[in-house]
Amino acid sequence: MTDQTPMSADEKFGRELVARTTFEKEAVWLPSLAVHHMNAGQTIIDGKTFTECLIEGPAVIGVMGGTFFDSCNLGVAENPRTLLLKPLDSTVAGAIGMTNCRFVRCRFVQVGFTGTDDLLQQLEDDMLRARAANGAA
Repeated sequence: MTDQTPMSADEKFGRELVARTTFEKEAVWLPSLAVHHMNAGQTIIDGKTFTECLIEGPAVIGVMGGTFFDSCNLGVAENPRTLLLKPLDSTVAGAIGMTNCRFVRCRFVQVGFTGTDDLLQQLEDDMLRARAANGAA
């Protein structure tokens, strides 16, 4: 006979969060999302779509293959480079890895980004274009 311990409310919430593939018009606290994925044995967040969400840190996103940002506000900074962190090696510890994720019209607060040199340049270019389109110097 096996002992079946009832699932706590926190564990149930965590499992439901990990199973979700879409998030719409809600605040998403990245540290919590990452911890629940790690508790489920998933070291990378994969295949999620966030639409018109507030993405909150403090956190650093390791932007991996298949992850896109569509019309997002990546953060407020005098210099966009302050939001971009260049890895010193081919792997990065401590960042929240995201692959095959899509962010549509999301706003990021207290979030940094890391990835390949090409990705970091693209994000910087996108932030500078958005600033110019909004009339900022």
